[in-house]
Amino acid sequence: YWCFADIGWITGHSYIVYGPLALAATSVMYEGVPTYPDAGRPWRIAERLGVNIFHTAPTTIRMLRKLGPDEPKKYNYHFKHMTTVGEPIEPEVWRWYYNSVGKREAAIVDTWWQTENGGFLGSTLPALQPMKPGSCGPGVLGIFPVILDEDGKPVPKGSTKAGNICIRNPWPGIFQTIYGDPDRFVSTYYQKYNKNKNSKDWHDWPYFAGDGALQAEDGYFRILGRVDDVINVAGHRLGTKELESAALTVDEVAEAAAVPVIDEVRGRAVEMYVALKPGQKPSKQIEEKVSGAIDNLIGKVARPKSVWIVPDMPKTRSGKIMRRVIAGISNFTSPGDITTLANPEIVETIRQKVQAEKVKRGELPRELSPQELEEIKKFGQAE
Repeated sequence: YWCFADIGWITGHSYIVYGPLALAATSVMYEGVPTYPDAGRPWRIAERLGVNIFHTAPTTIRMLRKLGPDEPKKYNYHFKHMTTVGEPIEPEVWRWYYNSVGKREAAIVDTWWQTENGGFLGSTLPALQPMKPGSCGPGVLGIFPVILDEDGKPVPKGSTKAGNICIRNPWPGIFQTIYGDPDRFVSTYYQKYNKNKNSKDWHDWPYFAGDGALQAEDGYFRILGRVDDVINVAGHRLGTKELESAALTVDEVAEAAAVPVIDEVRGRAVEMYVALKPGQKPSKQIEEKVSGAIDNLIGKVARPKSVWIVPDMPKTRSGKIMRRVIAGISNFTSPGDITTLANPEIVETIRQKVQAEKVKRGELPRELSPQELEEIKKFGQAE
């Protein structure tokens, strides 16, 4: 068994320490980045140690797909069960994980939960329920999710309208308070849809997870990401994960990040940043393919104002893309603190490319209001 996660994260201490020890599982522990000295290292380890259960996050999967898309086929390992956890996984990335990493043999469990929850909220039962790329599945046993609109009305199954995923019932693993700040605990997680603050009936206090979601006719949930990471274009709320998933359907694209840019007509517009797979060269054709994919899969309203092909994304040491940094670049504001980045030098490379081109096009923004500056500064921080 191998949980390929940061041991200091909830996934790490739950699924590297407590879970495997409680079940007496033979467990692999790994220190360092997954792609050192090359992107084949995880698969060499899996082959050498006979790993058959693999547990990791979409960020790691994207990184391995970008740097070594064909590496898994070089090694003789066989996973029977693979998990993805921590953030939504795009359907195209899921398919690579299943076809290349799992060699079409492994059952994938795409789990949805949060540190605050004490355990999975949404997931399929491995090999018992059908897998669906990009969907975590139904609520797990004892968990009853519902998607509510902004007015608190349930969004029906099969609707193309996204909403806020909430949990209708209490459960044993849910955290009890925020230390030293019980009012914040209530206001953050329970107040949004409560109609009677004096009620003692748990039916009146649905748990607000802070994630956007869709529910298909079959009951499976597709998590769209944090509701904070929404770009409001001419009144249309576009989830960043939705936009990025569309961009990743383009064969040449390895990574994608959507950010808002202030637009005088539409309020906000979308700008897409993409990094390419090894061997691919930037071109106008790829930019058009990305815009076209978003047009076709989401709609004309979501068409990016610009598509920027960059050599790499600014990332933390754990591999997370820092969207607030590139949002700052797109809006000619400060990218903020970059000392925690694994590759801080890439920020200046991207800034020079993007801002020089915008100046050339005459796209210098007006002076932003304090509220707009704060919005850009905070974009993506929920991750």
